[in-house]
Amino acid sequence: MLGGPVYIAFIRYAISFAGVVLLFSLMSESKYYGKKMAVRYGCFGIIMIAGACVWYILDWQSCSKMAALTMYIGFSIFAVCMSRDQIYLAIYKIALTFYLLAVFLIGGIEVSILFFNRNVWADIITRIILIVCITLFIDKKMKHSIRGFNDYVENELDGFCIAVLIISLLFGIGFILNPRVIGKTPYRLFQIMINFFLTGALQLLVFRLYMHIGREKEYLQENQLMQLNHRLLERNMELLETSVESGKRLRHDVRHHNAVIAEYAHRGQIKELLQYLDEYNKMTEESGVERICGNAAVNNILSAYTKRARQEQIKVTLDIEQKKNLGIPNIDLVTILANAYENAIYGCMEVKRQSRERKCSIHLMLKKKGSKLVIYCSNTCRVETEIRNGQPKPESTGGIGVSSIIKTAEKFDGEYDFKNDNGIFIFRIIMNIPPVTAG
Repeated sequence: MLGGPVYIAFIRYAISFAGVVLLFSLMSESKYYGKKMAVRYGCFGIIMIAGACVWYILDWQSCSKMAALTMYIGFSIFAVCMSRDQIYLAIYKIALTFYLLAVFLIGGIEVSILFFNRNVWADIITRIILIVCITLFIDKKMKHSIRGFNDYVENELDGFCIAVLIISLLFGIGFILNPRVIGKTPYRLFQIMINFFLTGALQLLVFRLYMHIGREKEYLQENQLMQLNHRLLERNMELLETSVESGKRLRHDVRHHNAVIAEYAHRGQIKELLQYLDEYNKMTEESGVERICGNAAVNNILSAYTKRARQEQIKVTLDIEQKKNLGIPNIDLVTILANAYENAIYGCMEVKRQSRERKCSIHLMLKKKGSKLVIYCSNTCRVETEIRNGQPKPESTGGIGVSSIIKTAEKFDGEYDFKNDNGIFIFRIIMNIPPVTAG
């Protein structure tokens, strides 16, 4: 430490605390924004800096050795409470911030000692320059990568990798903060720069690696959505072809029906005419699309998949809400229902390949209850069908749509679960129906 009056220590602490808050805020998602965040950080900073200044006055030597570490431990606890990140991500970002703190803290002291004869203002100015440079680099080059890293790391990064990253940062911090490594020479400053570069390069490499893995999975999900859209188009084409064929048949037969009606009318056989018209109406209703739901999009997709399931000799039980407006956009409803129904049919067909004697069935329920939409789907499946990390393995569903179901459910703050109940695969989801906005 360079010493100096207490007001110099106050300036150093204030600059360091501001730098730490700035760097951590760039990398982390806060629970609060705007004035709330500024007030909380401001009050905490005043308490921390005032306590450090009192300590500096009472015992300068112990303060010079332990103040930075003590303040940072206090900041770490406070930052975890302020961050929206999961605990291990918050700890990693705090360690990364601590590493950057060590860089501008020791960098300022080393530059002041080596080039400015221990001038305290040189230390302060160097700290400010380093903080600005690091902040600009993170803001321009790394902020979106680090924040985007959160979405991928929760699914891809395991505890061992997080531990390696944190340990590498702690080793870097230990080297920078250890004044006994070598004397106060320009070579010491060079070592600090190389250490900073290598440790930073390792972090950046891991960022890019896991972001690449995460993006690859996103591409896979997009490919699954394309496959789903292809299947939906196939089902709609089947419905359209059925309707066209029915229309052709009706148009072909209409003159025969008109002749029969005319003959009944000519003979005055009113009772027989009414009976014939009733049979004709029943026939035309049966030839149309089955009415399952009041919502046209849901009705069409369920009709298509129900027809396919029955063609595969699968018993289907439907308990579907009849309201036209189900509160969830049709595109999201169709995504979930088509995926769930497709996977259920796939599961039943796998059972049929394994054992022809086993009866297969699908039960699908869609109900609106208050501000919630409930979807339940159960189907016969192989007893050995595995559930891993709360989700069925891709080979158990044909590789279609589980990630799409989950992504859509999370869009509406939904809760979902999958389980294999001794050969009956059960999927349940509850979604919050978004409030209707006026205008």
